[in-house]
Amino acid sequence: MHVRNGPERRLRWERRMDLPLFMGSAVFLGCYAVLVLAPHTSAVWRDLALAGVLLTWAVFLVDYLVRLVLSGQGRHFPRKHWLDTVVLVLPLLRPLRIVKTYSAVQRRRDRPRLSLYARVMAYAGLSALLLGFATALAVYQQERGAPGATIRTFGDSVWWASSAITTVGYGDVTPVTPWGRVFAVVLMGCGLALLGAVTGSFSSWLIQVFGREDRERPPAG
Repeated sequence: MHVRNGPERRLRWERRMDLPLFMGSAVFLGCYAVLVLAPHTSAVWRDLALAGVLLTWAVFLVDYLVRLVLSGQGRHFPRKHWLDTVVLVLPLLRPLRIVKTYSAVQRRRDRPRLSLYARVMAYAGLSALLLGFATALAVYQQERGAPGATIRTFGDSVWWASSAITTVGYGDVTPVTPWGRVFAVVLMGCGLALLGAVTGSFSSWLIQVFGREDRERPPAG
């Protein structure tokens, strides 16, 4: 399907949706935290939290469909924009939209506040923090009360998520439910990618600094 002036209209749409999607990601994380951490709260608050989760999913769905139509890529759109597709299908990754929005805002500046390497490390760190918290919520929701579960409190879940995303893996607490293990695989895979981004950027920065020092050093003798 071809849409007239599709790329320009898609760009305008994406800029217009930056703030709503940023707010939607934050609302989703807050409402999901209420559903998981306050199971015995009043029915009114639980209904509001559930409505917030569903509303944010609807916003993400509308944004995805509009961009799909305006792109003119048809069935190739999900493959070329795989991260957006995964975020839509797997709510666990939806908070990462906060990082994407912040990155988009920074790109609009004539001169970003941070260097390239610092931005990569900052984005990776923020992604790890949001993903770890969201995964800790999801795993705790699945594990609490499960037979033979070692993750009995949210503190246990946060401890497990911290060790998993940093690839330490103490093994003192581990998911035992099928969905808990699925979330664990997602977190470990993302953790490896984020850790690689941070270490790679830090190594490149060190090489750049040492190379500049060697060039500026006066010749011997």
